[in-house]
Amino acid sequence: MTTKESIIEKADQYIRNKGYNAFSFKDISNDIGIKTASIHYHFPTKSDLGVATIKEHIERVETLKIEVANKSPLIKLEAFLAVQEQIKKEGKVCLVGSLATDLNTLDDTIKTELQLFANIVLTWVTEILTEGKELKIFDFQMPSRTKALMIITNMIAIVQLSRLTNQNDFDVVKQTILEELKPKK
Repeated sequence: MTTKESIIEKADQYIRNKGYNAFSFKDISNDIGIKTASIHYHFPTKSDLGVATIKEHIERVETLKIEVANKSPLIKLEAFLAVQEQIKKEGKVCLVGSLATDLNTLDDTIKTELQLFANIVLTWVTEILTEGKELKIFDFQMPSRTKALMIITNMIAIVQLSRLTNQNDFDVVKQTILEELKPKK
């Protein structure tokens, strides 16, 4: 892993564990054993680092989309849900959810990148649902975008809420989402 990648990874950990406003370049430099000047070399400002961190997540989603592009809508949706499951397993929260709590204090460049990321995920899940409905793999009555919003917000929320409630609540919500999409016989 390059120094730049290590910095982004550490920033991601801080954002998702403490929040964007709760860490500094000094925290990162102490954790990975480099001078803050090395961080500034790669990221002149904290906003630059924030944008790079979001771009890393966008790249992961785009890679996942390519990996499952020729799969069934159910496999695609399960791939999206598996990302949320991995976030939960690692004891983290969603990057969008974490940064959204700091939204009023974020630089416009971060807000713009965060909105792009959220829209990429929303568009992808909407497309999955639309395709699934057309192929009669999924059955739901509301517009696909609305259903996608409900699924995404449920997953973001249950990752966080299940940290406080029964750990099985995550699985219950995930399974309910899948069950509710099955065509009624």
